[in-house]
Amino acid sequence: MKTIRRLIYGEVIVAVILVTLGFVTLFYFFDFVEELQSVGKHKDTGYTVAQALLYVALMLPSHLYELLPITVLIGTIFVMARLAQSSEFTILRTSGLGPWRALRTLLLLGLGFVTFTFAVGDYLAPIADKSAQLLKSRYQGKVTVGKTGAWLKERQAYSQYAVNIGALAPDASMRDVRIFEFDNQGIMVSMTVGGSAKFSKDDSWLLENADHTEFTSSDANASKVDRRAVQTFRWPTLISAEMVATAVLRPDRMGTIDLFQYMRHLDANGQTAQKYEIQFWKKVFYPLSCLVMVVLALPFAYLHFRSGSVATYVFGGVMAGISFVLLNNVLGDLGALRGWQPWITAALPGLIYSFASLTAFTWLVIRR
Repeated sequence: MKTIRRLIYGEVIVAVILVTLGFVTLFYFFDFVEELQSVGKHKDTGYTVAQALLYVALMLPSHLYELLPITVLIGTIFVMARLAQSSEFTILRTSGLGPWRALRTLLLLGLGFVTFTFAVGDYLAPIADKSAQLLKSRYQGKVTVGKTGAWLKERQAYSQYAVNIGALAPDASMRDVRIFEFDNQGIMVSMTVGGSAKFSKDDSWLLENADHTEFTSSDANASKVDRRAVQTFRWPTLISAEMVATAVLRPDRMGTIDLFQYMRHLDANGQTAQKYEIQFWKKVFYPLSCLVMVVLALPFAYLHFRSGSVATYVFGGVMAGISFVLLNNVLGDLGALRGWQPWITAALPGLIYSFASLTAFTWLVIRR
């Protein structure tokens, strides 16, 4: 059995690596061509072709994470179909490789792909993506999230705060920060505007060159506005740098732990966290799709092939992989619009393809 596992695992791993390299190279080329437009627009900031190449290279782990289930499916289908065409799999079956043993063999290989996919998506891709954004902002100025900026909310003992962050600077500081303070009745108490802010080690922000405005009322008919400019303003808060990065950057590029902490922060402050909950559960279930893909590829080893028909089934595998990614994205957006349970929305594509793969395995392998 060790010899059989060594044969199948070696063939599948090599095929998956080659398919992955092909897809990643294609994405690298397309991203680089698109990034050349930024090189032309920002010649005065020193953003050169070499910097664009490095930026696109740092985006590759994110593409790798998104492509791994597809490449696992295509590589496994190719190996299973080729073994069936050359009658090698028939010899393995006569040597004692039954359907359930073959399924267990591929599931063990799938667990290896699951572990690798989780490591790439939870550790390598977030670090590389953040480094890419900071690298680009170093030459183009800053990382923004549109004209409105990013909004966060925090409840403290006697006040509520709404915070707006315009952009992130290359040194991980914040730009165009506005802090609005409200009392427990929802009346604005103060407003602080700073051109820049940094994270302090004592759970606070330090706003530089800030304008602090306080709104006070001595009675029901009289109010007072006190405005002053301060060189440094300290605001105690539990909003960390990871939470700000999650709000500014794309949530699907963040790690599972960072998303979970940000979800808890939103829930504690009465904000809707459904979008981030869906992304969190996608992070949990997406690596498991590699298991679904290897099970979906197993029935191809039990088909009868003519000469040259392997390419047709590999093309079918490509279409199946693309449909899985498309269904995953569509159901995520549809679940957010319809208000579905986040874990059901994230798990539904995997459940659908698991049912299809087990149905194909039962019909083609067990029944026939």
